[in-house]
Amino acid sequence: EVQLQASGGGLVQAGGSLRLSCAASGFTFDDYAIGWFRQAPGKVREGVSCINTTNGSTYYADSVKGRFTITSDNAKNTVYLQMNSLKPEDTAVYYCAAQHSLCLAMEYGTRYADYWGKGTLVTVSS
Repeated sequence: EVQLQASGGGLVQAGGSLRLSCAASGFTFDDYAIGWFRQAPGKVREGVSCINTTNGSTYYADSVKGRFTITSDNAKNTVYLQMNSLKPEDTAVYYCAAQHSLCLAMEYGTRYADYWGKGTLVTVSS
């Protein structure tokens, strides 16, 4: 059974940092790309960042470039999203997801993936 367990959300002041983790199990980790989506209240879900666990290539939405960093620890089947210089507009529920070629799909604006974890809430206060 495919499982994606997201954690690390919380409340932080603007300018602060958080690190999200996505622990994966039930599939061959190296065969998939792992990404993060977020959904703010009243807004559509958007792709934030993605990493190809095979070759380490990454994707970032323009809104987070230079502030967020995605990494993968293949030995632990875990992907991390380091979020720095957080802004109130980053407030959202963050979901990790997995799919073959997810990073490419994100570049084209996909809001869908084959597998999803439960979300973790990130709240950035001004």
